[in-house]
Amino acid sequence: GIYGGAMLGVRSVSGLAFYDWESGDMVRRIEITPKLVFWNESSELVAIATEESYFVLRYKPEAVATAKQTKVGLTEDGVEDAFDVLGETEESVRTGLWVGDCFIYTNAVNRLNYYVGGELCTVAHLDRVMYVLGYIPKENRLYLGDKELNIVSYSLLVSVLEYQTAVMRKDFDTADQVLPTIPRSQRSRVAHFLEKQGFKAQALAVTTDPEHKFELALQLGDLATAKQICCEAESEQKWKLLADAATRHNDLQLAQECLAQAKDFGSLLLLATSTGNAGMVDRLARESSTGGQSNVAFLAQFLLGDLEACLEVLIAANRLPEAALFARTYLPSQVSRAVQLWKANLAKANEKAAQALADPADYPNLFPELEDSVKAEAYMRQERRQLRGRPATDQAGLTPNWERRPIEEALAAIASGQFVFDGGADREESSSSGAEAFADAVDDGVKSSAAVPASAAAAAATAAAVDDDDLEQELEQDLKNLNMDQVDPSDVNLDEDLNFDD
Repeated sequence: GIYGGAMLGVRSVSGLAFYDWESGDMVRRIEITPKLVFWNESSELVAIATEESYFVLRYKPEAVATAKQTKVGLTEDGVEDAFDVLGETEESVRTGLWVGDCFIYTNAVNRLNYYVGGELCTVAHLDRVMYVLGYIPKENRLYLGDKELNIVSYSLLVSVLEYQTAVMRKDFDTADQVLPTIPRSQRSRVAHFLEKQGFKAQALAVTTDPEHKFELALQLGDLATAKQICCEAESEQKWKLLADAATRHNDLQLAQECLAQAKDFGSLLLLATSTGNAGMVDRLARESSTGGQSNVAFLAQFLLGDLEACLEVLIAANRLPEAALFARTYLPSQVSRAVQLWKANLAKANEKAAQALADPADYPNLFPELEDSVKAEAYMRQERRQLRGRPATDQAGLTPNWERRPIEEALAAIASGQFVFDGGADREESSSSGAEAFADAVDDGVKSSAAVPASAAAAAATAAAVDDDDLEQELEQDLKNLNMDQVDPSDVNLDEDLNFDD
């Protein structure tokens, strides 16, 4: 087969060979079996269609002229650098033509497409086999016909084709002149074309699609434009994406604003703690509590050292078992209140289980060290107040928590007069009557007569005061002094003891 165009194409068994029209010299032999060959008007681009696909090549006449002069790169297959392969598309071409640098064609599945700069655009889906007849730029119409000689035309803006052609030739002056003639409805398509060619800044200026514009702004680091789009869209997802981009660009102020707009309290807490912003943590604690984010509110209050607020968060979230355990660990003076709330809530589902919970206000004998724990609580509260506001660099000079003994430190401070225990009067007042009753019991030295016999309370207090080592020594001494021979079993009637009333 023979094909015309900018060069003479000859198909043979070995492939396709291009020859110069004037000299008759072979320019390049390509190992491909073509079905159709299409050259554009500038003789710079050629589309070679095979049975299953088509290739787009760029002809380089300068390389051919240089090779002929220097004899470098000349082989039996012609000039090696005569063509550059721009792309391959897996489609079977039936008919086609070039408009500028755009290759318009119909394929085997009856679609009308055009190829430009590696991007494939579909113009229309055809209902029957049709053939490309030509394109009239003045009318912006592409004409096709079928075997029955029916003519159909489709709108294809010449301004879009000219703009894409100018971009492919990197003639941006011409592209800028053509751009105002492109309708706004077609600019998003043009912007996607620019993005695919790697001209993202130009695509950002051209596109009219807010979603596409937002994506391009993030890719280019144009945070101001992205923020403007977020304000107009009011989308939490966009605010989060902008916050991530702002963090990558070290704009923490913008990141904070975006996370606040997105109500991403978890990320806000991470940002606040990373930057050491106690004011932000405090605001976050209040806002997250109002917004129902109890986990963030608890953690924020805990980081601020506001243990009373942590307890209130647990109670408000109805996490009463956790509240009781938290109070037992950090706020012994609030244990009674937390237990009473727990019992009242548990009694609704299981009365017996609720009765099994021991309230320190009713059974102080079961909590022998609680009074000292209350003193340690007051001592540690005073210490937290003294440490508040100090710089983080002072932390290196503080004793780690795992090496401290709060109860021992509090008792030693009271004994030396460095700390005066006022019965917990400096803690925040509670509206719970149970907490007030328990505080009064602690102030009075634990009045245990209302719950258990005085002798039992005295024994419990004595046992709490005895050192563990002394207690072991006393037990060993009692065992040594025990004489089993002096036990008189005559007054023990086992049968009578085992005789239960029916």
